[in-house]
Amino acid sequence: MLELSDTTFIEGNAVRWGKIGRGPALVAIHGTPFSSQVWRRIIPYFAEHRTVYYFDLVGYGLSEQREGQDVSLGIQNRVLAALFDEWKLGRPDVLAHDFGGATALRGYYLNGLRYRSLTIFDAVALAPWGSPFVQHVRSHEAAFSEMPDYMHRALLRAYLQTAAHTPLSEEAMDIYCAPWLGPVGQPAFYRQIAQMDQAYTDEIEGLYEEMDCPVTVMWGQNDGWIPFEKGVELATAISSKECMAIPEAGHLVQEDRPEAIVAAVLKRIMM
Repeated sequence: MLELSDTTFIEGNAVRWGKIGRGPALVAIHGTPFSSQVWRRIIPYFAEHRTVYYFDLVGYGLSEQREGQDVSLGIQNRVLAALFDEWKLGRPDVLAHDFGGATALRGYYLNGLRYRSLTIFDAVALAPWGSPFVQHVRSHEAAFSEMPDYMHRALLRAYLQTAAHTPLSEEAMDIYCAPWLGPVGQPAFYRQIAQMDQAYTDEIEGLYEEMDCPVTVMWGQNDGWIPFEKGVELATAISSKECMAIPEAGHLVQEDRPEAIVAAVLKRIMM
């Protein structure tokens, strides 16, 4: 497990973060409904070459969760920019997944953040997105938040499994479920879904152009949440390279094919 021993307060939110390694900076940004623990089997491989910063998005993982909290994509890029200032970063390498991808892109196009390189995969970046389940929760957030615990646990486990192409281990399932359980975690889970809004990617989609750093776009070929074709489209918009297909991987590449992420990032940072 990764340790998140530091806390920074940003816009009234306690944001938990940690770092490992040495050398130039690399920032890892997770997606939904996960936490920085998605990197537990990945970023240790970079520690000899990079100081790796990781954090839990506002409302996720060990970061603060509270009623009425803004946990939308609209705040996450501002948090990223504040963390760049906290960490005194210039142009770090960035590794981003899912909502982390949207956060990195919003940080670049809206906040003027700049990266030495960007490795982005299975990202929320292009319309349309938001499953029927997401739309249903957005319409009935209170009912889901107040479900009996056993029903919530069953739904949560089923939902998480749909992110992976292969069966999740009990270790992974326990790690990903933990922040979303109990009287604080359960409503927080449905809060973040209820605040999913395509408007936050629509806001930047028209700004996409080839970025001023090397960009690697990768995508699980078996992604059931965001189809591979979206990866091809994103690569065309922001990179000079084609989208890299990851076979036998779903949306949660960190569990299905972690070695593909490690290889891609090491290739980039060793250049």
